[in-house]
Amino acid sequence: MITVTNVSLRYGKRALFEDVNIKFTPGNCYGLIGANGAGKSTFLKILSGEIEPTKGEVSITPGERLAVLKQNHFEFDEVEVLMTVIMGHTRLYKIMEEKNALYAKPDFSEEDGMRAAELEGEFQELDGWQAESDAAELLLGLGIPTELHNVKMKELDGNQKVRVLLAQALFGNPNILLLDEPTNHLDLESIQWLINFLGKFEGTVIVVSHDRHFLNEVCTHIADIDFGKIQMYVGNYDFWYESSQLALKMAREQNKRIEEKRKELEAFIARFSANASKSKQATSRKKLLEKLTLEDIRPSNRKYPFIKFTPEREAGKQLLTVDRLSKTVDGELVLNNISFVVNKGDKIALVGPNGIAKTTLFQILMGELEADSGEYSWGVTTSQAYFPKENSAYFDNDLTLVDWLRQYSKDQDESYIRGFLGRMLFSGEEALKKASVLSGGEKVRCMLSKMMMSGANVLLLDEPTNHLDLESITALNNGLIEFDGTMLFVSHDHQFVQTIANRIIEITPKGLIDRTTTYEEYLANEDIKKQRELQYA
Repeated sequence: MITVTNVSLRYGKRALFEDVNIKFTPGNCYGLIGANGAGKSTFLKILSGEIEPTKGEVSITPGERLAVLKQNHFEFDEVEVLMTVIMGHTRLYKIMEEKNALYAKPDFSEEDGMRAAELEGEFQELDGWQAESDAAELLLGLGIPTELHNVKMKELDGNQKVRVLLAQALFGNPNILLLDEPTNHLDLESIQWLINFLGKFEGTVIVVSHDRHFLNEVCTHIADIDFGKIQMYVGNYDFWYESSQLALKMAREQNKRIEEKRKELEAFIARFSANASKSKQATSRKKLLEKLTLEDIRPSNRKYPFIKFTPEREAGKQLLTVDRLSKTVDGELVLNNISFVVNKGDKIALVGPNGIAKTTLFQILMGELEADSGEYSWGVTTSQAYFPKENSAYFDNDLTLVDWLRQYSKDQDESYIRGFLGRMLFSGEEALKKASVLSGGEKVRCMLSKMMMSGANVLLLDEPTNHLDLESITALNNGLIEFDGTMLFVSHDHQFVQTIANRIIEITPKGLIDRTTTYEEYLANEDIKKQRELQYA
């Protein structure tokens, strides 16, 4: 267990945390959420001892071992992969080092022999003889093949390093796990493996993630950082979001049908508890979710951008036809004779491991690249709005946000543009920021504003959730669910794809797999699994 008592952290006059008191107990997984800059990663560093609080203390139950997902991808470059994982159990690794040093001594003494015997005893108690096979099993589960287990870390690419560092944090059954964005750079199979691992994990898990599907699958509690305080809620992310929004609605309408709103919230809690108590997650976490009461729910102070795409006109039946398109990029054939027709109302998720292929297809469809062969045609009633994966060229200027957005607005009135920016959380002085100094998330919100102003009836979005916080991801997700036009999009956000897409097109080395279905049904379909195996063979 981790106990946080009266913890405050100040940087000069600014208080990031103020008198935080909270307990994290075994058998539970806590999702640490908060707006960008709220201090999620900083709080994890306080828990791990990497940062000392200005006042207060963090205490861990004596004898419990804490493991942290390291963020420095170059720290272990000269260490072999398997040994990097074993280093996650600091005591076991030190024993191995000391043993090896003793046995390597040319003048091995009787005293050395006694010390070696002590070390061998402790080594056996810590399952040291099983360490290499346990480490290998973790690596395989996270997609690191056996042939890479004995190479040095510097020989791996960035994605592989992240997986090894995650295996390091999980190694040796620690009592407490601190995980900062653990699903970054993981493929679907590895994410599912991690979800299953954490479902069986009996210790304490505290995780920061922008992956809502992951938070929903693993979390029993949400710890919400807001205004320097941390408020604990029972349940997963979706429950926190939906119930806090209902509670906020109740608070705003205190004098309107109070009892009706109360019953609505109570019904929501009962429905959630009934569903959650049957789930694998709740069963493994001792069904704590059944204890929810109305008093557990509080309105959230979090601000969400207003995202709504409204087509200026309805598209006809002829939207987009793609006929035998092929394209080679840097010597690699990324699009291989692909053909498909987009129908009115399609919300198509483009999936597949090759990100270059999907981005290349969008660039061809938007006229930024030419195909090597084949053709495509847009219907005459269509208008397109495009969200590119790389947007830096749009912000390479000294325009204020008001003037930047004015470029794309039919209404040039400043009050109209400021109103639009305000809905996207750029209010007051924020609207006068220079475009060139925006953060990644702010640039994405600007690009979405540009798209909304276009009134397009077909949207193309390439990884739109990158750089966004959970609030903006949720707002965009809801906005695209409500959009009644047609779209093609790319995303690695499981929940985003599942809740928006009604058709899945997977780009493979040998062509397309095209199905009208939801994402989860696509992943679970046995016939599609067999087809995928053939396409990637």
